[in-house]
Amino acid sequence: MILVSSCLAGLKVRYNGTDSLDERINKLVREKKAVTICPELLGGFSTPREPAEIVGGDGEDVLDGKARVVEKSGNDVTELYIKGAYAALEKAIKLNTSLVVLKENSPSCGSSIIYNGEFKGKKIVGNGVTSALLKRNGIKVISEVQFAESCF
Repeated sequence: MILVSSCLAGLKVRYNGTDSLDERINKLVREKKAVTICPELLGGFSTPREPAEIVGGDGEDVLDGKARVVEKSGNDVTELYIKGAYAALEKAIKLNTSLVVLKENSPSCGSSIIYNGEFKGKKIVGNGVTSALLKRNGIKVISEVQFAESCF
């Protein structure tokens, strides 16, 4: 089973209440070949919500207690991101997931690129919190860009 970011399947769950629809991913969900997941909602957030970025590193650093996830207003939401990551991991294990396709740039789902924590639109190489946790547990995680370039 493939697990995919809910926003990529067309669900309006992004921080600003929008989606990031990818028609190929939506088709997989409709054909019951993929299941949607939103780590932020699993962590306890609602939609819409304030934008957040990782400050002081990436998802690996958050899991190691060396970085924090902070909303634009300065509110520390690290624990909710960690909670959502563990809920996503639990779902991936339960579904015997072979592949996870997550939305790039997200502090939760970014699988190779995230925002740098300054809320100025600058990006850095790194994993979001959920991507980092899934990868640590041996689960293959790719972005929607990598998915589009693949032969799935």
